[in-house]
Amino acid sequence: MLASSGYGLWLLLGTTLALGLYPAGRGDALVPLTLGAVLVSLAPLAAALRLPLAPEWLGWRFGRGSRPTAKAMLALAAYLPMLGVAGLVRGDNLFWATRLAAAALAIGSLACLIDALSERAQEGRARIFARLVSASYAGGLWLWLCLAAQDGDEPLHSVSWIFALQSLALLVGLIAWWRDGGARTWPGRLLFLALVYLIPGLIVLAQRQEPHGLLLLLAAVSCMVGQSVEARLCGPQASHDGGTTRLI
Repeated sequence: MLASSGYGLWLLLGTTLALGLYPAGRGDALVPLTLGAVLVSLAPLAAALRLPLAPEWLGWRFGRGSRPTAKAMLALAAYLPMLGVAGLVRGDNLFWATRLAAAALAIGSLACLIDALSERAQEGRARIFARLVSASYAGGLWLWLCLAAQDGDEPLHSVSWIFALQSLALLVGLIAWWRDGGARTWPGRLLFLALVYLIPGLIVLAQRQEPHGLLLLLAAVSCMVGQSVEARLCGPQASHDGGTTRLI
C-alpha cells in the first residue's frame, strides 16, 4: 500500500510537470519526489534487511547469487526518470528536458502500478482501474501535503484542486461499491469508507481557507490505512504474493 501511494504520487507529479501545470520552484518538486521515493523504497529496504515483515520484494529474495525478477527490474527502472527529474527541475520547471523526464516518470510509475495490480486483480480490468484510481487519490493527498507544508505562492486552497480530489474520491468510492456491492463484512466496510473517504473528505473541505500540514498528513495517513483495511477485507487476492496483505 505504501508503494502504491508512492507510485501514485510520482504519477501525478510527473504528469503535472510534463504538462507544465505544476507550481514553479525546485524545492516544490524535489520534496514530493523524495517522499515518493521513500514510500516506494520501504519495501525493498525491508527485504534487503531481511526483515520478517517482507522476506522478499516482488519475488526477489535478496542474497548472494540471487537475480532480480522481471517485476523487480521494472520497479528499479522507475528510479531512473525519478533521478532525471531530480537533477533537471529548475525554476519554472518548463525546460523541455525536465518535462520529458517527468513524462517518463509518469509512464514508469503507471507501468509499475499496472504490472503489480495485474497479478493481484483476479477480477480483471475493473479491479485494476479501481486500484489505479485509488493509488492516484492517495498520491494526490500526499502531493497536496507536500505543497502545503512548503507554503508556496500558488493558491493551494483553490476550488479546482479541492474539486479534483473530491471527484477522485467519489469515483473511487463508486467503483468500490460497484465491485464489492455484495460484501458481507459491514463493520470492516464502514471502517474502510470512513478512513478512505469520510475523514480525508472532511479534511479536504476544511482546507478551503488555509491548508494545514498536520491535518493533511492525517488525511493522507487515514486514506493509506483505510486502503490497507480494504485490501485485507478482499482476502488473499489482494496480496502481492498470494499470502496475507502487507502494508508495504
